[in-house]
Amino acid sequence: MKSQTSTLKYLKLALRVIVAIILIQTLRFKFTAHPDSVYIFSKAGLEPFGRIGIGVLELIAGILLLLPNPKAIATGALLTLGIIGGAIMMHLTKIGIDVKGDGGALFFTAVLVFVLSAIISWFYKKDIPILGNRFK
Repeated sequence: MKSQTSTLKYLKLALRVIVAIILIQTLRFKFTAHPDSVYIFSKAGLEPFGRIGIGVLELIAGILLLLPNPKAIATGALLTLGIIGGAIMMHLTKIGIDVKGDGGALFFTAVLVFVLSAIISWFYKKDIPILGNRFK
């Protein structure tokens, strides 16, 4: 039983680190006004304030996911779901799945992050501020 608990502990940590790395590594594009990032946010009608604001929210979510506090992790996962859910909707409605010939890599990365964040949210559902009490 202990090895199963240990395995689950490392799985949870691995999922959190993967999502945080993906969120944080994209920040250099947003915060330096990389032409691809400016293109995406212009096409979505959110340039420049949306690009910077979403970058700040992604930074916060990435940090929360890496903290050892279960409530922080749950909050980071939910914040990520909201941010990435919005990104997926923008891809489907305004930007398109293929962005500047990337073959949909950005879109499918967003879908991956959304799924992983949903899994993290499930693992930490009892720690969700306010709502978590319903799962205990």
